[in-house]
Amino acid sequence: MVSNLDSVVLSVVIPCYNEEPNLDDLFTRLITVLDQLHLTYEIICVDDGSRDHTLKRLIEYHHSNPMIKVVNFSRNFGKEIALTAGIEYAKGDAVIPIDADLQDPPELIQDLILKWQDGYDVVYCKRRSRQGETWLKQKTAGAFYRIISKMTPVPIPRDTGDFRLMDRRVVEALKLLPERHRFMKGLFSWVGFKQIAIEYDRPPRSKGETKWNYWQLWNFALDGITSFSSLPLKVWSYIGLLISLLAFIYATFLILRTLILGIDVPGYASIMVVTLFLGGVQLVSLGVIGEYLSRVHDEVKRRPLYIVRDCYGFEKDTHKN
Repeated sequence: MVSNLDSVVLSVVIPCYNEEPNLDDLFTRLITVLDQLHLTYEIICVDDGSRDHTLKRLIEYHHSNPMIKVVNFSRNFGKEIALTAGIEYAKGDAVIPIDADLQDPPELIQDLILKWQDGYDVVYCKRRSRQGETWLKQKTAGAFYRIISKMTPVPIPRDTGDFRLMDRRVVEALKLLPERHRFMKGLFSWVGFKQIAIEYDRPPRSKGETKWNYWQLWNFALDGITSFSSLPLKVWSYIGLLISLLAFIYATFLILRTLILGIDVPGYASIMVVTLFLGGVQLVSLGVIGEYLSRVHDEVKRRPLYIVRDCYGFEKDTHKN
């Protein structure tokens, strides 16, 4: 339990990718909130290979406010990796990841800290509503959370993003997890600790356009499922047993029919249907195995999660990978 905020250091982590239009409003609102808390803070911005002037603006903000620190990747590594880097560079007693598009309202930070003071190690924000999103995206997101909650033994809260407060103990636990395909929402839940939710209405994106298309969201969902569930692998064993059982029943039927009615010429169409069906089942099962195998391949290569080109605001001996 944290009773005195005067000695607390708070780290706010912001992954950034082409977020130049949002930076002015973001820092205005965020710094206003943080200054009202009367504590020591740092804002760690991770530029994930932006193609606009995001990095230039972040450096300008750093020069005007030393509490704003910048980690610049050598290329785009993805949001989950940028979030990981920001958490690793954070030095605070509590760490708060937040999106740069202001869909995570900075004004909720005070509520997060109050729950942290009550003794919770993780305080996550659960979306009561998702404004500015299409009907299809809301339905697919809801379906994903329902599916993954059924498939994994790790309880991953529904309608919850990365916006949360984590105690230093949770951050240190997360830094022990080395996997390359990182589904951070699952990792936040996997480490455990005492967690509680606060609900909020998620506003629409402030400016600019989302960086996530449906293909990227599909791959993101695959990462989540394959990282926290082996059920897709197991299910094909049961499908194989079921097909074998049906084949045995059908073979028994054909033998009995031949013994009773005599030999007839089997139909070409039925043979083709069965052949194509079994071929499709085999290809799908190989595809599922391939998804897991490709992730194993990435893990055994042991490449660093990210490469930092340069940093602004950190001590010279700070080194992460």
